[in-house]
Amino acid sequence: MWLLSEASLPISEPRRPVTFPATGAADTANPGLRERYGQIRAVSERLCAPLAIEDYVVQPIPEASPPKWHLAHTSWFFETFLLKPYLPGYAVFHPRYEFLFNSYYNGVGQPFPRAERGRLSRPTVAEIMDYRAHVDEHMGQLLERTEDDDVATRTELGLQHEQQHQELLVTDLKANLGANPLAPPYLDRPAAPMEPPRDLGFVSFSGGLVEIGATPDVDFCFDNELPRHPVYLAPYALSDRVVTSAEYLDFMADGGYTNPSLWLSDGWQWVAEHRIEAPRYWSRQNGVWWEYRLSGLTEAGGSVPVTHVSAYEADAFARWAGYRLPTEGEWETATFGVTPRGNFADDGVLHPEPASHPASVEETGLIGQLFGDTWEWTSSSYAPYPGYQPLPGTLGEYNGKFMANQLVLRGGSCATPAGHVRVSYRNFFYPPDRWQFTGIRLAKDA
Repeated sequence: MWLLSEASLPISEPRRPVTFPATGAADTANPGLRERYGQIRAVSERLCAPLAIEDYVVQPIPEASPPKWHLAHTSWFFETFLLKPYLPGYAVFHPRYEFLFNSYYNGVGQPFPRAERGRLSRPTVAEIMDYRAHVDEHMGQLLERTEDDDVATRTELGLQHEQQHQELLVTDLKANLGANPLAPPYLDRPAAPMEPPRDLGFVSFSGGLVEIGATPDVDFCFDNELPRHPVYLAPYALSDRVVTSAEYLDFMADGGYTNPSLWLSDGWQWVAEHRIEAPRYWSRQNGVWWEYRLSGLTEAGGSVPVTHVSAYEADAFARWAGYRLPTEGEWETATFGVTPRGNFADDGVLHPEPASHPASVEETGLIGQLFGDTWEWTSSSYAPYPGYQPLPGTLGEYNGKFMANQLVLRGGSCATPAGHVRVSYRNFFYPPDRWQFTGIRLAKDA
């Protein structure tokens, strides 16, 4: 069945709770972490509940993995980095899974090629669900028996990793369904009414010598958010909302995709080579632009934020509008101290919504969309902060080895689990990438 009916549970409530066997008084180690483990693991399966069995295997583009692979890989992470080194006597579920479901950890072994994940009909979905249950059972034993700080730290990293893959599950499913000529819906939700966007405003910031990076009081951060360090910012201003689909249609109608003066050289080559003329998932029918959403085809335009644009498109639009993209230092400084609230995956909308309600106005003056809705491209290269130290051992491959040729995005999206992002959270993609929910906030010099 395609549709996520109104009777279905909201995403924040797992469909299949992961439970661990009670062990009486001895069951005292990491009780909060055990509960959190069960809740987060169940959400991954909850996201797959609306799928037909055929959907679990499809890989429409090399960047988007099949749902079956995500379910297995997140289990492989716990098996590889927790159960094998920390649970005495643990027996792996299948000796070849280490090869099949390793993503990019060359220190573990040679991974199966990423672009070929959709070619595998086996293991079956049922076998992968058995694998998840096997890993969950033994993780319950591990968390029951030990209060080892390394186990707790690695388990939390594994849960954050699983939440990252929950977002990828949503975006990769959209790549799958969005490539289908039938434009099948994943969820049953009406589109937001087509309304014109409100006028765009700007909020000024004084700049100066500031600090960016994770603060010591955060419960968790990735190594790429550290260390906190000073940066100098000239006075600047950020737009008080993200760019809308209506505004992007104006850019297109004004020849945005045919004017080389608006584009970076690599971007212009990318447009020509791939014949790009609109954001991903937009198609023109009888002179009208339509957008595929996870709820089905909807006419493009109105006050809904434009999304699924590359960094090249974001930069070209900003140049056309007479502005630029913010740096990550500008973005983080403008949002420092703001509680991340917005349209996240837990709301079940799974598409950006209009900036119709204030968010953290008292703190920044920015209206809505600081967090959630769309990841916001910055002009900042994804590079290590001064003094950066990757995690020790093989886990050091998690972030550090990707710090080249990519750009930083901030703020999370409508597919990001609530509570997963922070002000200092750094996402990163290559400039042409646009299968994620990526959008545009404008900046200018004060």
